Amino acid sequence: MILYFILALVAAQRLVEVWYAARNTRRLLARGAVEIAPWQHPLFIALHAGWLLSLALFVPPSRIPNGWMLAAFALLQCARLWVLVTLGPFWTTRIVSLPDAPLVRAGPYRFMRHPNYGIVVCEIALLPAAFGAWSIAIIFSLANAVLLTLRIRSENDALAAREHLAR
Repeated sequence: MILYFILALVAAQRLVEVWYAARNTRRLLARGAVEIAPWQHPLFIALHAGWLLSLALFVPPSRIPNGWMLAAFALLQCARLWVLVTLGPFWTTRIVSLPDAPLVRAGPYRFMRHPNYGIVVCEIALLPAAFGAWSIAIIFSLANAVLLTLRIRSENDALAAREHLAR
């Protein structure tokens, strides 16, 4: 039953993030921001929903997770929060660029250009692996890699015009 508890927590977290991101997106668009490649967003929603659903459907609820992997997943949630706090009103689940806004180079952005994507890569592999669901970890990691390749290319193109601006 710990599986369903963890999945409920992750789903609730994602739903709160989608709400927060939608609020930030509306505010940024009202300030003159532009959304790039909006067709990608539903694909990421489907990927994350499918990831959680596949865990709920194909992992026996009685399976005991690997405690170390689960602890690592919990640490990733702290890193995820660090990204959200660092970006604040600029954090969205879409590619939304405000032309005059400098790029954020604080927090985890001092170390990586796209820290949130690195965190998600680890999450998608780690949570299924913690429950011994290696095929789910591999399938969704590969699907995520395809989507992230498209996403990062689009995002880098959108951010290129603001590269000289820094926060």
